[in-house]
Amino acid sequence: MNQENIIVEAKNLKKYFPIKRGVLRRTVGYIKAVDGVSLRIEKGKTLGVVGETGSGKTTLGRMILRLLPADSGEVSFMGRDLFSLGRKEMKNLRKEMQIIFQDPYGSLNPRMRVNDIIAEGLKNFRVGNRREIEARVAELLEIVGLPPESVRAYPHEFSGGQRQRIGIARAIALNPGFILCDEPVSSLDVSIQAQILNLLMDLQDRLGMAYLLIAHDLSVVEHISDRVAVMYLGRIVEEASSRELYRNPAHPYTRVLMESIPVPDPDAPPPGIGLDVDNPAGSTAESGCLFYPRCPLRTDRCRESVPGLREIASGHNVACWNQP
Repeated sequence: MNQENIIVEAKNLKKYFPIKRGVLRRTVGYIKAVDGVSLRIEKGKTLGVVGETGSGKTTLGRMILRLLPADSGEVSFMGRDLFSLGRKEMKNLRKEMQIIFQDPYGSLNPRMRVNDIIAEGLKNFRVGNRREIEARVAELLEIVGLPPESVRAYPHEFSGGQRQRIGIARAIALNPGFILCDEPVSSLDVSIQAQILNLLMDLQDRLGMAYLLIAHDLSVVEHISDRVAVMYLGRIVEEASSRELYRNPAHPYTRVLMESIPVPDPDAPPPGIGLDVDNPAGSTAESGCLFYPRCPLRTDRCRESVPGLREIASGHNVACWNQP
């Protein structure tokens, strides 16, 4: 991976949330939401981050955007250390970093018209006069596939897919170089999900943006992602190119996620691998593989020591003792 092409790089990010109990609310432990995650995203490319609810995906994304403070670690954006920037410098840099939220209704102000929603960032950063802003909003609506008369409407007048298109138009208004897509299709109908994903892919080809795509469904990220990282309880357990990961999943957890993808065939055989227990609430173990209690392939070594990410093929990294 060429260092010059890297737009976002995170190193050893950690975020722990205290567990408080008793009348005095004393800290008795920590939920390790993100526990030593490192990743890189290239310009114009998409890194998909997948995992169950509670795996730390959204917390990771918000730390990268500095919407949530990290306990430790580093994040650089276009070669600049985000955690060392002052408030004014960070505000100026936010033009290059945007987010598409999971809920296409809750993320839009119900009291604002579409014109004001999309133009809010343009006005905040004083990009153009009133006429130029109106022209830019009209252009953005056309880009995301909404009619021009949408500018006078309110969010409740649109369907879920249309509201997400409004959110996308708002995110690309300032021509950012990087967008965090926080489960952008999980709350949409299956028939609409493909339309939104195709729109994101078209915009990336047209505008050259980089995406961090967060999802819990591997089928969502299969075609849009260049690389995929699988998270489990705050740690990345496998990372590879999209093609390699789907062709040769190495970690037992990745295989479980693969087999959880619905198959439109009532005669399809049942999954060949299963989990012994439900997903725990968070990572509190001090030693051993976090997936040990659920893994059908576990050994004593898995209980005693934590496997680190290691390369088993070119660009394919996995954290599992059961891989050669």
